[in-house]
Amino acid sequence: MKNATGLTFICTGADTFTLTVSDTLGGAYASPGNIITRKVTNTATNGTAAWAESTQAASNAVTIASGAVAIHVPAASLPDGKAYVKCAAGAAGLVTAVVHDLTVQRTPANLAALSA
Repeated sequence: MKNATGLTFICTGADTFTLTVSDTLGGAYASPGNIITRKVTNTATNGTAAWAESTQAASNAVTIASGAVAIHVPAASLPDGKAYVKCAAGAAGLVTAVVHDLTVQRTPANLAALSA
């Protein structure tokens, strides 16, 4: 999460999606604590249903039975020194990460590799 104000993970599939963090890319990933309390869900993945905001008991994981879920992780919610965030599906779910508000603006050819 270096040089960004947050991440949103968009997850699909009947699965459990778990957040972990590390201070280095190849380091040991561990729970960031129970930082997920809000989520946005959709019962469909084809655009036929509306997104709905909801809350859940504080956790580092979200479980959905179908459709999709979006989980926003603000940089300020991470433990000190933890700049690398991973969202892993428990089985066959799919995850896409969207990086928000880069703190240093660059042209696309000069963007830093955020995963390094």
